[in-house]
Amino acid sequence: MALTTKNWFQKHNDSMTFGERLADSVATGMGSWRFIIIQTIIVALWMTLNVVAIIYHWDPYPYILLNLLFSTQAAYAAPIIMMAQNRQSDRDRVKADEDFKTNVEAKKDIEDLQIRLNKIDVDKLDKILAILEKMDQK
Repeated sequence: MALTTKNWFQKHNDSMTFGERLADSVATGMGSWRFIIIQTIIVALWMTLNVVAIIYHWDPYPYILLNLLFSTQAAYAAPIIMMAQNRQSDRDRVKADEDFKTNVEAKKDIEDLQIRLNKIDVDKLDKILAILEKMDQK
């Protein structure tokens, strides 16, 4: 049976609470073209329906209700996006730390290989010198 270890990203995802996952999902959704396009369609539809409404304008120009909805959306969106950005900073710090540890291990491995290769070269030179000395003795 193969032993699988989790990388830093999998460990981080496993440690996230429901609220953190929700905040990341909301921030990802609000930072997408899909969200911008859907919101633009809703705003255009809102304005069009209020302009062409013959009997009842529920939000006449200057669209104060629409402005209130945007303000409310922004009031909730800003802290959610900031929470997601803070977690992204935490992820970046953990990733940088893991990268540093990997680099230190790789450096140690490379130094060990250099020592082994140098030892092999020294052993070869010693053998060559021994062979040359035998040839000189003859």
